[in-house]
Amino acid sequence: MPDNTRIPAKNNPADNGERLQNVLAQRGVASRRGAADIIKSGVVTVNGARIMQPGHRVDIKHDTVKVDGVVLDPKCEPKRTILLYKPRGLICSAANSQGTTVCDLLRQQIPEKLVPVGRLDKDSEGLLIMSNDGELINILTHPRYGHKKTYNVWVSGAIDKNKLATLRSRMEIDGYVIKPVQVEIIKINPRDNTVKLAFTLSEGRNRQIRKMCELADLRVISLQRIRIGALRIGRMKPGDWRELHENDITTLKRQAFCIDSKDHK
Repeated sequence: MPDNTRIPAKNNPADNGERLQNVLAQRGVASRRGAADIIKSGVVTVNGARIMQPGHRVDIKHDTVKVDGVVLDPKCEPKRTILLYKPRGLICSAANSQGTTVCDLLRQQIPEKLVPVGRLDKDSEGLLIMSNDGELINILTHPRYGHKKTYNVWVSGAIDKNKLATLRSRMEIDGYVIKPVQVEIIKINPRDNTVKLAFTLSEGRNRQIRKMCELADLRVISLQRIRIGALRIGRMKPGDWRELHENDITTLKRQAFCIDSKDHK
C-alpha cells in the first residue's frame, strides 16, 4: 500500500522539486554517483512507489522518500566534512553488510551522516575524507578532478631500474591504461628484502597500487595514504579525525578546478 495518498507524477524535467539523486546526496546517503546507483538498484520508494530513475523529481516537503524502508529525513543536516585516519580492517562504505565500516567507527562521535569520499580498501590505512556536502563529494570523486594522492607502500621483492620503469609506465590494469604514476624509493631494507616506496597518483582505480605491484612482481606488505591534495597526515594515528574548515574545503575545490582547467586546455 502507498505510504500516503500522493502518487508521484510522471517524471517531467519541468516539474517542481529536486532530482531524487540530489536529495539523497544532500542528506548524506551517498555521493551523487553513489546515490544514482542506490536508486537504480530499486531500494528507493517515493510515496510507496519504487523509483529507479535518479532524475525523478520529488518535493521532499510533501513526498515520503524511503531508502531500504527507512524514511529519509526531509531536513538537510548541517554540512560537515572531516579528515579521518582510517585504520586497517575497516570498510569504506555507508552500509555494513560486509563488515565494520568507517561509519561505524564515527557513529558514537559524530551525529551527522557522513559518507566516505573515495575509498581505501579494507587492508589499507591512512587519510580519508568523510562528508555530507554533496557538492564537495562530487568534486572530489568525479574522474575529471584528479586530486593528487600520495601513498607510502612497503613491498617485498627486489627492486631495480626495470621494475621502477614498469611502475612508472602506462600500465594496463583490468583493460584500462592508467596514467603514469610518480614512484620513488624511500627506504631499502636489505635484511628482509623489503622496500618502502612512495606512489603519487591523480586517479584511483580499484586496488590500483596493489595491482601495479603485482604486475611488477612485488608483494604489498602495507599501504598507507599520507596525502590528499594539500591535506597531509602529520601526526595523526589510526582512528584520529579532525574537522575540515572552510579554508581547507576552499583549497580542495580550488585545486580541483585548477586541475580540470589544465586538462581541458
